[in-house]
Amino acid sequence: MNFPGTKVPRVAAEEWRALVRNRVAMIASLTLAALLVTSALLGVEQRNATQAARARYQATADETFDAQPDRHPHRMVHYGQFVFRPLSTLAFIDPGVDGFTGNTVFLEGHRQNSANFSEARQSSLLLRFGQLTPAFVLQTLAPLLIIFLAFGAVAREREQGTLRLLVAQGLRPSEFAAGKLLAHVGVVAAIAAPALLVLVAAALAGLAPPVPSLLMASGYLVYLSIWAATALLVSLLVRRARDSLLVLVAAWMGVVILAPRILPELAVARLPTPTRIETDVAIHHELKQIGDSHNPDDPYFSEFKAKTLARYGVEKVEQLPVQWAGLVGMEGERLTSGLFDRHAREAFAREAEQNRLVRRFGVISPLIAMRQLSMSLAATDTESHQDFLEQVERHRYAFVQALNLLQVTKIPNQNAGADPRISADHWKTLPGFTYRPPDVLLLAGGRIRDNLLVLMGWLAVLLVGCGLAARRLEATR
Repeated sequence: MNFPGTKVPRVAAEEWRALVRNRVAMIASLTLAALLVTSALLGVEQRNATQAARARYQATADETFDAQPDRHPHRMVHYGQFVFRPLSTLAFIDPGVDGFTGNTVFLEGHRQNSANFSEARQSSLLLRFGQLTPAFVLQTLAPLLIIFLAFGAVAREREQGTLRLLVAQGLRPSEFAAGKLLAHVGVVAAIAAPALLVLVAAALAGLAPPVPSLLMASGYLVYLSIWAATALLVSLLVRRARDSLLVLVAAWMGVVILAPRILPELAVARLPTPTRIETDVAIHHELKQIGDSHNPDDPYFSEFKAKTLARYGVEKVEQLPVQWAGLVGMEGERLTSGLFDRHAREAFAREAEQNRLVRRFGVISPLIAMRQLSMSLAATDTESHQDFLEQVERHRYAFVQALNLLQVTKIPNQNAGADPRISADHWKTLPGFTYRPPDVLLLAGGRIRDNLLVLMGWLAVLLVGCGLAARRLEATR
């Protein structure tokens, strides 16, 4: 006596047995598993090595700054300071945009530098085609393996006539389809297991944040299940296994290869971003309109001078108890930093709009939703990079103004000599930069929720499609 509930696991067990007997499938699966293990271990090693190198460079830069001799504070403003971006813990799974956005910022007065020294600019073109990371293997290669394992799940049995025999023996087509789906969901879990086990182990060991790790593992399982459901749906709809393979490979190329490369270009074409030179020219033009501190007749700085004299109760700048040039430098830095902040906010807003435009296409490409989800949870997306730049800019302003304040208070306003200097001990009193990693659930909570909903929506629609296709199969038996 057969119970309806027992037929589905039996179909799944038979599918697994057939996959195990298929040498090509086994070799491909073992190769992908080896790639995942290798990429995960390489990711951990590379992430730790990169983090150690950046920490070492940061310590060297700080020591070099502190070791500067007695100098005029304004010279130290231009001597500047280097800041290196620390890597997030989950960067070993998905390094995101870190290799392209740059990781080092030079802090100096009168200008706001962007991050530089990206790995993509210093490496071969191969890096631009994708690093061997767990994210790359799971997002790009694993779907292709799932396609090759599942494209003939139904179509091949239909071609060989075994489907008709099974139905004649009392197996309902819906049970047959459910068993095939169960089998390939199990394959998905087996494919993702190496990377996900590393992820879970890192979370349990306290090396990675638990909630983002759990959400990332869940997201990848849903994403790969989408490909298993897609393969089953196509295999249910087409009559020949060869046609099923052609359709699925074409879908993989469109969704995984073409869409993620074309859509960002379309976003940039629709929402163009000014080049760095154009931005610098615009800032320089606006600075000229604000005022010229070296022009005694400049309206803005004439008013600033009058207010300063009134605040200190004197008639001439020579009578000020603090250095006048330092006060002008502090006011100039305040004005230029305001301009930098406004242009930076406008640039961030344009990038955010471009990203929103690309994310809307997650409806047609689950890879985009998965990639955005993965980078957000790993804190390696553009928003996390912008958070780093904003923290760096706040530090740069405080750093430069602290040096300007030393000039105001430590350099005499009159008779300071040809080369006035202050003690080098002051450099060690300036605060160093400490990056505070953002809570990704607060920084990107909305995007994480939206991308998860897109992935779950994709999976729900495909499962409904499989159910309808199985009903049609039942109606035509």
